[in-house]
Amino acid sequence: MRTSIVSRRSVLAAGAAVAAVAAVGFNAVEADAAAVAVAATKTGKAAPGGGTAKALVLYDTTGDYGWLGEVYATQTANLASHFGAWTAAPVAGYKAGDLNNYTAVIYLGSTYDEPLPAAFLADVVATTKPVIWVRDNVWQLSKVDGFAARFGFTSGLFDFADITGVTYKGRGLTRDENNKSGLMNLSVTDPAKVTTLAAATRADGSSLPWAVRSGNLTYVSEIPFSYVTHDDRYLIFSDLLFDALGPNTAERHRALIRIEDVGPDADPADLRAIADYLSSMKVPFSVAVYPRYRDPKGVNNDGKAEDYTLLNRPKVVSALKYMQAKGGTLLMHGYTHQYGAVNNPYDGTSGNDFEFYTAHVDDADRVIYDGPVKEDSVAWATSRMLTSGALFALAGLGSPKIFEFPHYAASPADYQAVHNLFGKRYERGLYFPGVLTGAKYDYTRQFGQFFPYTVRDVYGSAVVPENIGNVEPTAYNTHPVRLPSDLIASAERNLVVRDGVASCFYHHYLGTDHLKELVPGIIKAGYSFVSADSMLNG
Repeated sequence: MRTSIVSRRSVLAAGAAVAAVAAVGFNAVEADAAAVAVAATKTGKAAPGGGTAKALVLYDTTGDYGWLGEVYATQTANLASHFGAWTAAPVAGYKAGDLNNYTAVIYLGSTYDEPLPAAFLADVVATTKPVIWVRDNVWQLSKVDGFAARFGFTSGLFDFADITGVTYKGRGLTRDENNKSGLMNLSVTDPAKVTTLAAATRADGSSLPWAVRSGNLTYVSEIPFSYVTHDDRYLIFSDLLFDALGPNTAERHRALIRIEDVGPDADPADLRAIADYLSSMKVPFSVAVYPRYRDPKGVNNDGKAEDYTLLNRPKVVSALKYMQAKGGTLLMHGYTHQYGAVNNPYDGTSGNDFEFYTAHVDDADRVIYDGPVKEDSVAWATSRMLTSGALFALAGLGSPKIFEFPHYAASPADYQAVHNLFGKRYERGLYFPGVLTGAKYDYTRQFGQFFPYTVRDVYGSAVVPENIGNVEPTAYNTHPVRLPSDLIASAERNLVVRDGVASCFYHHYLGTDHLKELVPGIIKAGYSFVSADSMLNG
């Protein structure tokens, strides 16, 4: 049987590549007040079932690493959409009173000594609206008259000690050991006014605040988007947004599972066994299907090329209908889940390779994202999706309503095609500088993001989250083995997000043994399994 050799965690490698640059940029770049980037203000709508909050996301733009401001603003805007509408804009353009039109303001300090408008600093000190201030330039804020008296702290010094983790709500979350950017260690002048929300632990066992709150002001001591993993302190930031944008949100923990990489080459018996087990557990599930199988080099057929669709595999179609009858919802997982007759990046076969993006494996065994395919356009992507949908329909499976990109990799044009045809995705996202500002896309600085709850991302589509990964019994491409116990541990850490999910995917060829550990473990952790459709209703 063919075995898929890549998982969606490869998208995290793209995010980590950006994070590594970010760690340098935080401390190495002096702001150049004359080099403020010209960037457009962008707005976005609420996720399905989202609230009525309005978030103002402000970001830095100056210096050699000014582009990072847009990267972090993109990720913040994506998360903020869970609560309502958002506006993202360079802080340099702020005018007095701008924040009065919003529920809360989030400032992302990514450039050391970014020249902040005096009006912005004054408004932050004076307002009673929730403010979340992240990382740099809090020293400019603490110099405003009345700040120390009102909030009980001032700027301190950066602490570059190695951090082994961050504790929040009694749970330990990770912080990558490669992250050497340091944390701001505030000087607290009135402890009665300052509450530590999350504490970072140094290698010697001592601690310092990771996030604090005083009145309406929440301060986060580092950018939470660098070096992110499934169990990361990024989850803290994701939860703190509830305090500012959805303070009355009730505690709720839902789980999702998606059966992955199902094509015409799948074993019908495997599909039926999985459907039987999940149905016996009363677990709704999704099935990610590509309707055409291609092996142009004959990798799995003694050198003879293969090319067939679901219409040529009636037993697979019957098994998919069986899965639907047992509570499964079919998703469109591309058309062929591979690209042309080239290695992209592995062997050209369906289920293994990328379809809408190009990639290669470097000498260090890492998957490197190269850029869009040469034919890339909204029209090209739309054509593949329509052809895929036609095969579903001809097989009597109905037309999928939700899309998932193979390996979570696509260009903005491809995302636009999905938005036009579906308006809904079930995955993580791949983003680029230029998407938020309207500038030329920079494919050399792509970054991935997962979500602990439903969002409507900067491409405009609703996104059902997948956030704790998948079972991988074998290490590959620098990724370690990941067993059910690891996913369950991630689910337990995700409980810090008050209305978050534990959403995973599972390859059908692994059988049911791992499922029989994974599903009960997630339920025992405190989650209730739901369908992808239900996530789009709030």
